Amino acid sequence: MPDLSALVGQELTSVEFIQDHLILHFDGPTLTFFAWPDVFREEGSYAFGEPEYRNHLCGIIAEDVTAATLEEGEAIEIEFESGIILRASVREEDVETPVAGQYSSGGDFQEF
Repeated sequence: MPDLSALVGQELTSVEFIQDHLILHFDGPTLTFFAWPDVFREEGSYAFGEPEYRNHLCGIIAEDVTAATLEEGEAIEIEFESGIILRASVREEDVETPVAGQYSSGGDFQEF
């Protein structure tokens, strides 16, 4: 299980939408989601495919991460300085792929 604490203080530099997954690029580390994360904002939450989902993800580019946790068998959660939270379940019954995602820091990939 990867230690995501190195993401805290990192700036999100780009959001990459691939056909069936999402890649977040930071000042070095990369976080890949094979299950689309939900976006939680003060006024509500947004799931993949809903209006404004992509806009809210792109809106956090250049923001710093203030918290990053991975609760084994439950969920991954990344919080940004604006208060926006990205959350994705890593529960086996919620993930349609063998792994929910990958974390890379310095070329070393760790699955979750």
